[in-house]
Parts: sequence; structure tokens; C-alpha cells
Amino acid sequence: MKPSIAALCILFAFGSLHAQTAAWQPSLGHSQMPIWPGTPPNARVLAEPEIAKTVDGDKRVAGKPWIAVKNVAQPTLTVYSPTANSNGVAVVVFPGGGYQGLAIDLEGTEVCDWLTSRGITCVVLKYRVPNTGPHYDEKCNCEVTPKYPAALQDAQRTLGLLRLHAADWHIDPHKIGVLGFSAGGHLVAHISTHFAQRAYPAIDAADKESCRPDFAVSLYPGHLSLAENSLALNPDIRTHITGQTPPTFLLQNEDDPVDRVENMLSYFVALKNAGVPVEMHSYATGGHAFGLRRTRSQATAWPELVETWLRTIGMISE
Repeated sequence: MKPSIAALCILFAFGSLHAQTAAWQPSLGHSQMPIWPGTPPNARVLAEPEIAKTVDGDKRVAGKPWIAVKNVAQPTLTVYSPTANSNGVAVVVFPGGGYQGLAIDLEGTEVCDWLTSRGITCVVLKYRVPNTGPHYDEKCNCEVTPKYPAALQDAQRTLGLLRLHAADWHIDPHKIGVLGFSAGGHLVAHISTHFAQRAYPAIDAADKESCRPDFAVSLYPGHLSLAENSLALNPDIRTHITGQTPPTFLLQNEDDPVDRVENMLSYFVALKNAGVPVEMHSYATGGHAFGLRRTRSQATAWPELVETWLRTIGMISE
């Protein structure tokens, strides 16, 4: 990722920041659940506490501000139960933010509003940031992969918790998928290819459950094709793709100024070559970081495409 693109990614995460609050809290009636029973593995002491900030001004999306969360040291999950009749499907949502922050409403809770209206249980994962996955480092002017993939650890732990508590949350343990945006789209690919073994020592019964997603949705992903104008896939993803990688839905725009469309294309080709069922959508225009907010861009109609795809792969019925 070139410095100019990295700067755009960081600007996306922290844009024009105005009102700020303490650690992020979900809407009334929902509670965050710590995903680790104690200190997370490979925990770091951050220089500043978690904070949620409103991104406004010229960084609005579809005319509305959004919330960026920074400095997450204690990851949590928040369960949003269906408002329509439950179909047993669950989706874990990974907000984006360049592995520097989390667009917690734009690419998190707003997605749950759509999923729960379709009878799907939605789980927002507030995973650890910053620098907990591949990211651009200004010091070396290069892409850096952390020694300990804390975001992946959080994602694996969450999938195990959902299967352990499937009966409590009225979830079919064989219909649990993941959906992510930008860096969260990379996290979708990461857990889709790194589920055979936990990235941390097992702690309890949740870590005995499978952390393989049953399906995966990756929207405008980054950190997959690391060479500019190349379809060479990130080796950490490529070498772990097998026939067990879950069915995958991909979407990215050709004019994406933050994460090049080659990120999606490189992953698509690798999945296809491995015989993994994969559906891909690309549009000439539409940009980056629109979440679920509708604009004139055709790409923002992606929820309807995903619903059709979920029927096609047998996750939801007609």
C-alpha cells in the first residue's frame, strides 16, 4: 500500500473528528460482552484509553456523520437479535478502519439493522486496534504484518463463543457467517483461511468449538494483493486456501481510492482455482467506505445481492 493510499486509509478511520466520548457503548437494550475471560492473549498496554469520536464535516457518508472507535484493548461482542422471525442464521460483522480504528456504526451496527430485519442474528465484533492486522507503517514506508494477529485471535474466539452459546442465542451452529469491510474484509479472508488451528492457546470450552465460518462476505477488502497492479495474493492468505474455505461473496469498485480492486480480484482467482464457491461483483465507480448507506452508486445495493446469494447457497429460504 503506497503512502498516499495509506494516508487515505487513516483519514477514513479518523477523518474530521468532532464530538468525542468515552469508550463506545451500543444502543439502549444491547450490552457488550467481553470475549476473553481475563486479559486477552498478547495484550498490549495502549498509551491512550478507548475513545469513540464522531466523524463529521466533509467526511460524512451519504450526508451523515459516523463514529470511529480508537484504542480498543478489551475486545467485545454485541448481539443483536432478529426483529423478524429468526431463521437461525448468524453473521459476525467486522467493521473496517485500516486496522487503526473501527467504523463502528457505518460498518457495524447499521448492518445489524438490515440483518435483524431479515431474521438474522447479528453480532458486532469490536476487535482490538490499532496495528492488530496488516497495516501501513510510516517508519519503514512499507506494509507490516504484526507478530501476533490480535484481530484474528478475537475473530476466532468470537466464532467459538457463538457456537458454544448457539442454543442460548437461538442460532443454528451450522449457519454462522462473517461479513467485513475494508480491513474487516481482510479479516473475513483471514479467518476464512485460518480456522484449522487457533492463533492462541486454548482457554476454555469455546476454543474447542470450530471457528470456521459457514459463509463469508468481504466488501472492498484491503491487504490481500500487496503489490501494486498485481494479482499476486498475500502469501499468508494464499497458502492457507483449501477446499474447506467457506463459500464467499466479494464486492469492490474499480475506482476504489483506498484499497485497489486487485485485492478482491486476487482473492477471487485463488478461491476459484481452489474450487471454492465464490461470487464476485465489481462496478466502475462507487469508491470506498459506504457501508450500508445508499447512494447513487450501484454498489450500495449490495445487501440485495447478498440476500440472493444467501438463498443460493442454502443459508436462508425463499
